Amino acid sequence: MSRLADVFQAARKERRAAFVAYVTAGDPAPDHTVGIVRALRRGGADVVELGIPFSDPIADGPTNQRAAERALEAGMTPRGVIETVAAIRSAGEDLPVVLFTYANPVVQYGVRRFAEDAASAGADGVLLTDVPVEEMERFRPAFTAAGLDPVLLVTPTSTKERIRAAARLSRGFLYYVSRTGVTGVQTHLGRSLDTELRAVKKLSKLPVAVGFGISSPRQVAEAARLADGVVVGSAIVDQIARIGANDALADTIQRFVTPLAEACRRR
Repeated sequence: MSRLADVFQAARKERRAAFVAYVTAGDPAPDHTVGIVRALRRGGADVVELGIPFSDPIADGPTNQRAAERALEAGMTPRGVIETVAAIRSAGEDLPVVLFTYANPVVQYGVRRFAEDAASAGADGVLLTDVPVEEMERFRPAFTAAGLDPVLLVTPTSTKERIRAAARLSRGFLYYVSRTGVTGVQTHLGRSLDTELRAVKKLSKLPVAVGFGISSPRQVAEAARLADGVVVGSAIVDQIARIGANDALADTIQRFVTPLAEACRRR
């Protein structure tokens, strides 16, 4: 099994959802990303989604767009993100890392070369936010040949056929977007989330992680009642923007994510 599969299996045995944390690589500066990832792990993250900054992030809300801008201005590149993954492994961190990106940076890099370099650096999976199931075969063979788990998105508007197709093409886990639209903090989760998650889980043999807009321990606990994993991104990125590039950043991030990870435990 892959590291991703192992993490979700371990969480299930512990009667909790896996905690998945998103940050943008290179935000607020490239030399802070390894420390942030280590802080996320100390705070209880089971998986890290590491965003590759991109100039046209159509699936991202203002918070993550600004993070991508900061990272690009600081000089982060796709190659730099892969080197950051290698640095995370050199620092002794073995939690799964999923690269969160768009088709354009991967195509520009070269799909096969990207997959091989990412896997060699120690990445575990790739999530392409703008690639529908119909286009995934352009990328999936290279990913799986390199040992990377392709992670696909499904949404509240996905048909049963598309959910089945996404589950068939994914490995590691299936990502359920809790709402239509872009990423960003929201004040409450949709009232139909439980019903939606039950429907998706009937169509997927993979673990299902839910994300987009989840930002507080209360919301994490609500999502963790049924989801196999809970993703928090924009709320963490907001903290990074607030603290900036200084020595307090890693400790602040660790303190912020600890109650989020603890809320994944089902009561």
